[in-house]
Amino acid sequence: MSRLAVQRVFAMDEARFGLKVTHRRLWCPFGSRPPWTHEHQYHWFWLYAAVEPVSGTCLVLFLPHVDGLCFERFLEELRRHTGSDPIGLVLDNSGSHSSGKVHWPEGIAKIPLPPYSPELNPAERWFEALRRVFANAVFDTLDDLEAALTEALRPYWQNPAKLQRLVGYPWWCGAVTGLSNTAPPI
Repeated sequence: MSRLAVQRVFAMDEARFGLKVTHRRLWCPFGSRPPWTHEHQYHWFWLYAAVEPVSGTCLVLFLPHVDGLCFERFLEELRRHTGSDPIGLVLDNSGSHSSGKVHWPEGIAKIPLPPYSPELNPAERWFEALRRVFANAVFDTLDDLEAALTEALRPYWQNPAKLQRLVGYPWWCGAVTGLSNTAPPI
């Protein structure tokens, strides 16, 4: 990463949230069935998220699709959010990320993860925590879901240290902190 001459590194991923929720185990009285409420509609949106594990800084957008156009819109917002300093963006090898049609803003360096390694992406850890909050929940509309998801995200925005504790893998933070202690590339 020091070859990229970046001082900040973000991890990015997308997660689908919709009216059809995941079920998790529930405690209920012996002999009775759990009250599985569910929605049969297949309506959803995608949460695009970039997190900086060292500081807990994040950016999220709710977008309708996972495609090159939405990804490019996210990259533009990330560039506005981070300013003009060069940054690294760690992401998986999704087709929307690696499409030659996506215009990458100046100063964002793409750092691809090895194939089939979601456990290396700190953003995935954040999605796991959010999915636990919404398991077994039912929403009438996508607007209701978006409002609830915004409220679930708010504590992380208001207290970046909370997000840093969740996604700040020690090996990641040590490697990125070491970037600022090295001399710039020649």
